[in-house]
Amino acid sequence: MVEMKVKILSNGPYIVTGNIPLYKIVMVSDEKGHATKFKKKETISHSSKYSLCRCGNSKNKPFCDGIHAHSDFNGEEIASKNIYKEKTRIFETDRYKLIDAIELCDHSRFCLREGGIRNLIKKGDFKSIAIAKKEAALCPSGRLLLWDKEKNISTEKTFDKEIVLIYDDEMNCEGPIWLKGKIPLESSNQELYEIRNRVTLCRCGKSKNKPFCDGNHWMDPEIEEKFRKKWDLD
Repeated sequence: MVEMKVKILSNGPYIVTGNIPLYKIVMVSDEKGHATKFKKKETISHSSKYSLCRCGNSKNKPFCDGIHAHSDFNGEEIASKNIYKEKTRIFETDRYKLIDAIELCDHSRFCLREGGIRNLIKKGDFKSIAIAKKEAALCPSGRLLLWDKEKNISTEKTFDKEIVLIYDDEMNCEGPIWLKGKIPLESSNQELYEIRNRVTLCRCGKSKNKPFCDGNHWMDPEIEEKFRKKWDLD
């Protein structure tokens, strides 16, 4: 039986083996532009082995059509292979501990609602903690993990192995590739990244933290302008 795995080709696509289910899903935001949920999960037909575009220029998205070989795409992998083990930050109260692997952030904006996840944890009331738990659990990148120290349980969910292509409804653009369920990710030099229950990969070619998404998919001039107006950043 062929192993379920994602293999990164140097300056090329992601090669997916093991007949991993492939879906697309829409990320929905509230009136302030903060992401709140996912909807419209749809199956994408595929073969048992398939290649996903990594440069963002394929005319057959989400699949690779070879255009990377005729463009200036630079697929160099920059990210650490052990981000969660080596580069996490801890934010703690008496009851809760937030583990933050900031380098995995894909700027999906789930953690911004109601003043942000840290402020919610500081407040500590039942409603605030409920929202904070939801924000941490929904973060597709796996950046955030919230522990209840008293009960010794976390917000981490159990996922089946699947690959999900995120569409950002608020920004009207394609989001990252979401790997779920501890799918092994192999680098172009045959080394494994730490196996994560959820992580997001770049599929626009613009990330400065390849192979992981860093939110640059919506940082083109038109989308960035919308973002800046939404949050009054000027």
